[in-house]
Amino acid sequence: MQGLPGRVPTLDPAAGVDLRVIACFDELVVGNVDTRGLLGAAASLAGCTAGFCQDLPPRCVRVTPSGEIAEGRALPRADSSVRGDGLTVWLEREGPAGANDGIVLERLAFALRVRHGRDRREADRGELGLLLDRSLPVEERRTAAARLHLSPGVRYRVLAAPLFAVWEEHPAGAEDVVATPYGPVHALVLPEDRVSGGPSPSGIGVPGTVEQLHRSFRTAVVALRLCTPPEVPRVPADRYGAVIELLADAPLDLDLPDVDALDAVMRHAWGPATLDALVRAGSVRQAARLTGVHHSTLRTRLDVLTEVVGFDPFDGIGRTRLGVAYLIWRLRTSRVLDLPATYPATTAG
Repeated sequence: MQGLPGRVPTLDPAAGVDLRVIACFDELVVGNVDTRGLLGAAASLAGCTAGFCQDLPPRCVRVTPSGEIAEGRALPRADSSVRGDGLTVWLEREGPAGANDGIVLERLAFALRVRHGRDRREADRGELGLLLDRSLPVEERRTAAARLHLSPGVRYRVLAAPLFAVWEEHPAGAEDVVATPYGPVHALVLPEDRVSGGPSPSGIGVPGTVEQLHRSFRTAVVALRLCTPPEVPRVPADRYGAVIELLADAPLDLDLPDVDALDAVMRHAWGPATLDALVRAGSVRQAARLTGVHHSTLRTRLDVLTEVVGFDPFDGIGRTRLGVAYLIWRLRTSRVLDLPATYPATTAG
């Protein structure tokens, strides 16, 4: 099943989306994701609030596309709900149903039946969500780690992936769907030395003990948003050193003129490839080789860039300014969490 989503869109685009939805919920069921996580996945896939009610014991939960609990109650519409086995699930969409609402509801209902058939303790918020929340006292996070059977003193990494990621294999570890400012992501905790391969796309956080896993999660999300599948389907946070820590803690509404200036550069057809080469290269000639153009052509582009941003990218602190601005621009324009994905599966690392 996991290998199909990347191949089917070329034959039937609608079927490709359906298979990604099925694969997404299959992985969440395997990971024993809780009710809130399943609803958050459905809401994110559909782009509207998803709801769930059960008859015995009476319970009703509604989750927004960002993974937050929705306040109040809502009556499900007959044309956007599924009922069976004492459970009702629905999507709260205004207007006509979306093209994939049917398959989302079907798989959500199936996943919730499996979940509740296991007769395990339910909570509105999973233990992993508590563990990764740096606003909670450290003792609460340690308690959550113990419930997840994570050992004190052992170093782990958090792997972050979109809900629709393609998993070549599913390693065993504590996992759940966790809300972020960019939407819910699939989070998985693995021992530091056992993170290899993984889903596509995915970001791998910096290592840390259970008290530091909130930091690993934040850097994993940044690394995920820097993925550019299929060329770069997986990104380890370590690749960017301390810079990724700064990016993880940067306010969402930070006003950065250098980043704004790059918008004008990126409107040129040569903009993205040239900026990437300049950040990675040590000279104009090396950047020209990376982009496959003559060095005089690259020099002309560099002159345009310098005029737009107002500083020389090869002059002292200018290299740092350009590198940081370029990474933040990539984060702001990242589409790796957009649903559904249309890129093919890949095994490239």
